[in-house]
Parts: sequence; structure tokens; C-alpha cells
Amino acid sequence: MKSSRVARPRIGVPVRLSSSDTPDARVGEANQLFTYIVDLLREAGAVPVLLTPVSADSAGRLATEMQTLDGVLLPGGGDISPRLYGQDPDDSLYDVNPEQDHLDMDVARATIDAGLPLLGVCRGHQLLNVLYGGTLIQDMAPSAVNHNGLDPHHPEAGEWAWHDVLLTAGSKTAGLYGSPDGSTIKIASGHHQAVSRVGEGLQVTAVADDGTVEALEDPSRWVVSVQWHPEASQLPDAERLLPFRNFVDVCRNPTHGPSAGVQ
Repeated sequence: MKSSRVARPRIGVPVRLSSSDTPDARVGEANQLFTYIVDLLREAGAVPVLLTPVSADSAGRLATEMQTLDGVLLPGGGDISPRLYGQDPDDSLYDVNPEQDHLDMDVARATIDAGLPLLGVCRGHQLLNVLYGGTLIQDMAPSAVNHNGLDPHHPEAGEWAWHDVLLTAGSKTAGLYGSPDGSTIKIASGHHQAVSRVGEGLQVTAVADDGTVEALEDPSRWVVSVQWHPEASQLPDAERLLPFRNFVDVCRNPTHGPSAGVQ
């Protein structure tokens, strides 16, 4: 754990490995969101560090890489292989990439072992739940809340579904939004999967009106994840930057403490 305040913290972001040239437009959209996240981290005062399979090709190499970082952000992307949480895949899955799963899992585990702050977004949220032993809903059933975007009844909403989530007072998640007492915020949602069984040691810190788990965190270390997309370009600039700026500030002030690791 670093002992002094860092002016421009170095924040690792595992790269997306699927090509935007695929016929599935969702892959290109996820890659664009990755670019937004890198840009927002930079705007928030961090130095983004792209983590590749080469930088994570062994536990020793990755542990060394972690010594140069002040935090890690796990971005969105394709679906995680259900075999990682003990299920057979169904036909709803898209862009399942074992190499991406391997990279993201290794980076997440090494970050926790190093005691660094870790923020997961969308796929990153789901991956952290799986890492902690949780499971996912492979394809969500329709509910009172539209989570998938492209609502035919509200085409003006664009690619996102916009709905409220309730933040838990006193949570790290609420702190990212400058709301330590908790509040309801409107978020950009675009996912067909969600947390089913919550991983051991994680706490739910935001929910949608239909009960969908929208955020998780580990109370024993600075590990937080959100199901929504704070990087969505349709958000007002200040609102969009706020959670990234607050995460960068967490990484800038090394008071998050050591970690016992996650198996």
C-alpha cells in the first residue's frame, strides 16, 4: 500500500479484446464505451494504464504490474461464460470471449490481492460478483423496469433505458455520487443480464424498483461495482464525470488498507 498522496494516480483498465468489425453492433458499442471510460479517467485527473494479456501472462508479472498502479477499473463488454459460475450457456449470450474472461478475472483478483481500489462497471459488476462466488441471470425476464434500452414505447430515450436506482446511505457507492446519506439517481441502463445470487462477502448498495441488484461492494476493502453506465455520453457533463472524479480521488489517497485476497 502506498503511503503518500498521488498527484495523478495510475489506474489500470483491462483492454477489450473483441474486434468492432464483428457483425454484432453491441461489440462496437462496448468498445466505444471503453474509450469513454479511458477518456473520463484522464479528464478526472488519472493516468489510464491499459492492461493487456501480455501484461497479465503470469501471476508474477501481473503482481509486478500492480505495484505500479494506484487502482483498477473493470469496464463493460460481452457476456461472461456461465461455466465460470457453474451453469451451461443458453442461446441469449453474446460475445463470450474466454480470453477476455481470463484477463479480467486475473486483473480483478490481482487488484484485490494488492489492496488497490477496484471499480467495476456493467460487465465489471457482474464479473466481480462471479469472482466472489455469485451467479448471474443469463437473460432477464421482462419486468416493471426496462433494463435493456431501446424501449419501443419511448424511442426518444435512445440506446439506453433510463430508470431510478436507490443508493444505500453510508455506502461507498453513494460516496461516488457525492451522496453519503443515500439518494435516488437516474441511470443509463443497457444490459440483459443481472446478479442472481450475491457473492459471499459482498453487500448490495443500490437496487432498482423491481429489485434488480444495481450495485455491490465489499465492506472490508475498497471494491465497488455498478450495473449501470456512468460513462454514457447522454449524461450531463458534470454528472458524468462525478463518479470517475471521486474514484480517482480514492486512488489518490491510499487509505483503503490491505486485502486478504479472494480465491
